[in-house]
Amino acid sequence: MFPKYDVIVVGAGHAGCEAAHAAAKMGSSVLLCTMNMNTIAQMSCNPAMGGVAKGQIVREIDALGGMSGIISDKSMIQFRMLNRSKGPAMWSPRSQNDRMRFAEEWRLALEATPNVDFWQEMVTGITVKDSRVTGVRTGIGIEIEANSVVLTNGTFLNGIIHIGEKQFGGGRTGESAAKGITEQLVSLGFESGRMKTGTPPRVDGRSLDYSKMEIQYGDENPEKFSYSDSTAPLKEQRSCWITYTNKEVHETLETGFDRSPMFNGRIQGLGPRYCPSIEDKINRFAERERHQIFVEPEGWDTVEIYVNGFSTSLPEDVQFKAMRKIAGFENAKMFRPGYAIEYDFFPPTQLKLTLETQLVENLYFAGQINGTTGYEEAASQGLVAGINASLKTQEKDPLILKRSDAYIGVLIDDLINKGTEEPYRMFTSRAEFRLLLRQDNADLRLTDIGYQIGLASEERLEKMHSKRDETAKLINDLKQKKVVPDEVNEALNAINTAEIKEKISVEKLLKRPQVGINDLKTLDKDLEIYLNKYSKEIMEQAEIQIKYDSYIEKEQQMVEKLSNMENYRIPIKFDYLAIPALSAEGKQKLNKIRPETLGQASRISGVSPADLSILTVYLGK
Repeated sequence: MFPKYDVIVVGAGHAGCEAAHAAAKMGSSVLLCTMNMNTIAQMSCNPAMGGVAKGQIVREIDALGGMSGIISDKSMIQFRMLNRSKGPAMWSPRSQNDRMRFAEEWRLALEATPNVDFWQEMVTGITVKDSRVTGVRTGIGIEIEANSVVLTNGTFLNGIIHIGEKQFGGGRTGESAAKGITEQLVSLGFESGRMKTGTPPRVDGRSLDYSKMEIQYGDENPEKFSYSDSTAPLKEQRSCWITYTNKEVHETLETGFDRSPMFNGRIQGLGPRYCPSIEDKINRFAERERHQIFVEPEGWDTVEIYVNGFSTSLPEDVQFKAMRKIAGFENAKMFRPGYAIEYDFFPPTQLKLTLETQLVENLYFAGQINGTTGYEEAASQGLVAGINASLKTQEKDPLILKRSDAYIGVLIDDLINKGTEEPYRMFTSRAEFRLLLRQDNADLRLTDIGYQIGLASEERLEKMHSKRDETAKLINDLKQKKVVPDEVNEALNAINTAEIKEKISVEKLLKRPQVGINDLKTLDKDLEIYLNKYSKEIMEQAEIQIKYDSYIEKEQQMVEKLSNMENYRIPIKFDYLAIPALSAEGKQKLNKIRPETLGQASRISGVSPADLSILTVYLGK
C-alpha cells in the first residue's frame, strides 16, 4: 500500500509543515501524517506571526528557503515593524494574519510540492531496529517504512485540556490527544516531562464597543517577511485595538481561584514565563491595577476576535463575568472559553545539534516536543529537522547553524546545551551577536547556505547577490562623495545637527545619530538624484552598515575568537568518565549531552572553566 519513504513527518503544525516542505524540496520522498487534514498549519493560539526576535526567525526561515514568511505574507491583514525607536538589532517584523487563509495557504503550498504525500490518521508509535528508526505505526495497525522520522507532535502527546474544574483529553479544543508515542519513547530510554500552555477566549467582534478602546494601526508603509517577490506589500490593512483590565475585573477573576487548575494543583507542568495567564498575572503582580489587552481580528471576513492578554483556565462562567467588566467588552458574546493544556515533552538535551536523537538514529524531534513555545520557534526547528533528515538520507554533511549564524542557531544551541524546564521563547537578549543577526540581513547571512543544500532557488541567490553588491557600491560611493560647509550647513541646521567646518565625506555625515539616509537628499540636489536610484531596502542596509560599522566589526572579531573553540572537534566516543580530574557534574553533563566541539562544551550548564581546561589538555593528548 505504501512505498518506503525517505522521511516521514508526524504532525502537520508549523514544525511539521516546514519539515515536510524542506525535505521534499531537497529531493526526498516525504509522507506527512496528520490526525486531521483540515487542521494543517492551524494557528492554535494567536493569529499572528513574528514579533520581538520571532520576526528575525521568520526572516531566517525565508532566507534558507522555508515557507513561513511567504505564507505569512499571503495571509497578512496587518504589518508592524516593532521597536523602530531602538537600534536596528531590535527591529522586529510582526504580522496579524487571517487564521483561515494562513492554514489554507500552507495546505495549498504542500499539495503543490512534488514528493509530499499525505496520510490522515493518528500515529501511535515508531518502529525501531538496532537502535535505528525504520518507520511508524498507526492507530489501525498500519506500519509504514522510512529511512528517517521527524516527530512534531506539538501539544498532542497525552494532552489534557483544563477549564476550571473540568478536564478532558485533547491536543487542541475539539481534537483528540495522541496516545502511545510517549510510552514507547520512555521504554526506549528517553526522559519525558510535562509542560502547559494556554489560550484566551474568542469573542464576537460585533458585540464589542471599539469607541472605548485605543486603535492600533498597521505601519503606514507596510513591509513583508519574505525576501522573494512572491507577494506584494499590503495596500489595505485591518486595525487592532488595545484596552485594559481593571480592579473590578481582577476581583471577579479572583472569585474563581479556588476552582483554578493552576492554583489547586491539578496542573503539574510549568507554563510559559513570558506569556502568563491572566490569573497568574494578577496573582504575581498584585500591585498592578490593570493589564493590557490586545483585541485582534482573526481575519479579513470573520467577526471572531482573539483576546490577547486574557489567556486563562478559570471556569467559563468566571471568564465571562470578568471579561464583561473590561472597557468595550460590556456586551461581549463569547464564541468559546479560554483553556489551559498540559502535554508531554522530551528534554532537548537528548538531541544532537541536528535535532536527531542520541538514542535512536534517524529519529528527529522538532517543535513543542522539545519544550519550546511559539509558531516561529517550532517552524525553525521543523525546517532544520527536515533539512537534516533529508541530508542524512542523501549521505551528505548535516546543517548546523552556529550562534553567530542565526537566531535559529541560538535557539537550538540553547535547547541542546542548557535544556529547558519551562516553555522556551526566543528573545533578542538570548543572542550575544544580535547586531549581526538583524532582521534586515537574514538573506545576506543565510541564502547562500539555503542554495548550497538545495532549498533556496537560484533566483533567490541572484537577488541576494544583487542586494549585497548594490549595498557595497552605495557605501563606497558615499565614502567618495564629499560635501563642503557652504553648500550643506544650512540644511544641517534644519535637521538639528552641528555644522561642518571643512570638506568631509557623506559617509561621515551619515554616522551622526541625527542624520538619516533620507536626510542626505536635502543636502544636495545631485545627491538626491543619485540616492533616488536605490530602493528603500538598499538605502536602509547601507545606512545600518555605515552607522554601526565599528560595533559590527567588534562583534565579528568576537565571533572569530570563539570560532577556534567551535572548530576544535571532540571525538564522538570520547570517554569523559575516564578523566578523573573532571568535576562530578562536569562528567555527568558532558557524558549526557555529548558535545561535538569544545565551543559547545563551554556552553553546557554545569561545565566549569576548570573542566574546560582539563578537557582541552586531554584532547591535546
